Amino acid sequence: MSARKKPTSPKRIPRFRSEDAERDFWAEHEVLDYFDWDRAVPGTFPALKPSTTTISLRLPEALLEELKALANERDVPYQSLLKVFLAERVARERGWRRKKKAEV
Repeated sequence: MSARKKPTSPKRIPRFRSEDAERDFWAEHEVLDYFDWDRAVPGTFPALKPSTTTISLRLPEALLEELKALANERDVPYQSLLKVFLAERVARERGWRRKKKAEV
């Protein structure tokens, strides 16, 4: 195998009519031929925060067992199912409150 030479100047990336055209182009071309390492800058993401927060929640055992049974029937982790249920209820409550305010 021969070592790949770095091009003296990168090729110009064409404009694409669609994502399909771009996808086809990159399937046939080497990105390194179009990338200028001299102009590269390291990426920084200072505002990233965890997307979830850990909480402690006390539930009655019977409720937890029912939740686990439902999750098992759906083949998903019970914590994930609980998040879905909570998100659905919050969305429903928000919609109900907006509708109620509009009626007033």
